[in-house]
Amino acid sequence: MEQKDINLLFVCLGNICRSPAAEGIMKKMISDEGLEDRVFVDSAGTSNWNEGNTPDERMRKHGAKRGYDFCSEARTFKSSDFNKFDYILVMDSNNYMNVKKLAKSEEDVSKIHRMTDFSINFTQDHVPDPYYGGDDGFELVMNLLEDACRGLLKEVKTKL
Repeated sequence: MEQKDINLLFVCLGNICRSPAAEGIMKKMISDEGLEDRVFVDSAGTSNWNEGNTPDERMRKHGAKRGYDFCSEARTFKSSDFNKFDYILVMDSNNYMNVKKLAKSEEDVSKIHRMTDFSINFTQDHVPDPYYGGDDGFELVMNLLEDACRGLLKEVKTKL
């Protein structure tokens, strides 16, 4: 991984739906702002079930409809990620607790944020896992992530 001014890591359970979608949305927003050399974006999962897999086909389809390319490869979150990333953005409370268990210091814990903390227009306290649902769930996740990524981008730009 190439260290940049700001390094963002999105985390969900399996790293095939929510976190790769957040990664792809944020990468496009970063690119649209011309900030690719200053901000690094990645994603990971708290489980290793999908290690090496591409994002869920349904998530890729919903992303493509909005002009995103979700093409990352699933990997598992590791405690060493705390050394590499400035923001670790989790999708729900279970992800938060699983990531926090791997923290070695208060500084590590201070890097963990809930994705919805950056929401502008939505009031949900988590990004729900759409895996076992239908199209509506994937669309909701896309809406929540686009909104929260806009809010996160605002914050990131104040740190550059």
